[in-house]
Amino acid sequence: MRVLVVEDEPYLAEAVAAGLRRESMAVDLALDGEAALERLAVHTYDVVVLDRDLPGKHGDDVCRQLQKEAHECRILMLTAAGSLRDKLTGFEVGADDYLAKPFDFPELVARLRALQRRAVTPTAPVLERAGLRVDAIRHEAYRDDRLLRLTRKEFAVLEILMRAEGGVISAEQLLERAWDEHADPFTNAVRITVSTLRRKLGEPQLVHTVTGVGYYLAEPR
Repeated sequence: MRVLVVEDEPYLAEAVAAGLRRESMAVDLALDGEAALERLAVHTYDVVVLDRDLPGKHGDDVCRQLQKEAHECRILMLTAAGSLRDKLTGFEVGADDYLAKPFDFPELVARLRALQRRAVTPTAPVLERAGLRVDAIRHEAYRDDRLLRLTRKEFAVLEILMRAEGGVISAEQLLERAWDEHADPFTNAVRITVSTLRRKLGEPQLVHTVTGVGYYLAEPR
């Protein structure tokens, strides 16, 4: 899952981003409304975590613009404005969910996962294919009931390949979905991560390469 955190308090923004990255989410940051819209014009996000009281362009205006432009991302408002009237206004301007500060971090993660399941193309929390079982909520992956010890990036790549249901995913798409905006487009991180993932999945191989195109996950050949 790729998430944009829009929060004008740098310390809180970094803390939220660090926590979400530990959940194998790719996270970008924006400290104001205009920066958020600039990133949304370039990158595709599954969920935007949006503060309301932003400098410059207000969070409500960001939300309205995303609705007007028919962005497919889900919007979770994360804000200190926690009264019932505030919440109703947030939903009226287009928020899909609303969480008031202070908040419990596990609840934020659970709400983001729930929003992912309610995406334009719904996604299941537990994926099973080719003897693999990936549980995005528990952050666990198994092959034939053997627990796989995966890094956060390996887990993210495996989840993306599982959700593709046998479709080919390019290295560029993996870089876009599993890494943040600071990733070097010329890096070999994708190739290295796929290589270590293959090794941890074991034999026979499940992740296959289409030369010059990308990767897909399927039953052993």
